[in-house]
Amino acid sequence: MGLFDQILGAVANPNQQGSLGQIGGIINAVDQLSNRTGADSSTIQSMLGVVGNYVRSSLQQQQATGGNEQAQALVNQYGGTSENPQAVNSLFSPAMQQQVANVAAQRTGLDAGTIQQLLPLAVPLVLNFLQSGANAQNPQGGGNPVLNSFLDADGDGDVDISDAIQMASRYIKR
Repeated sequence: MGLFDQILGAVANPNQQGSLGQIGGIINAVDQLSNRTGADSSTIQSMLGVVGNYVRSSLQQQQATGGNEQAQALVNQYGGTSENPQAVNSLFSPAMQQQVANVAAQRTGLDAGTIQQLLPLAVPLVLNFLQSGANAQNPQGGGNPVLNSFLDADGDGDVDISDAIQMASRYIKR
């Protein structure tokens, strides 16, 4: 099952945190990023896809050293729709932040400096998407199928946050 299917499952499951309001908030924040940069939403979604790939790598490292609980704790602590520089600093070293900005700039045509300024909003958005699968009563426990799918526990490589954002946008706006 793909990441977007996992997110829709979380929205439909009252035992998970996902809701249409949460997904709508993420889509609105993507629109704000688009307005702020003057870039179209597909460019912002591409940028979030690059950021998402680096978030995945960082969370996989957290998972490898501290288990699923540590990865989930970061998602719970920093997932949101507002700027949070601590979210960026908790996942990426300054050198890695520059690398993320440079790769995203190459893929999107946006300025690397602009992307680096957007990271404090982009990272919490990606984490917020992942938070949708957390258990509603016990966010630290009970597993998170959205996070597990994102971290691609089965190793099939079929994960892309930009596709999930694009599908969520279409789903919300229909």
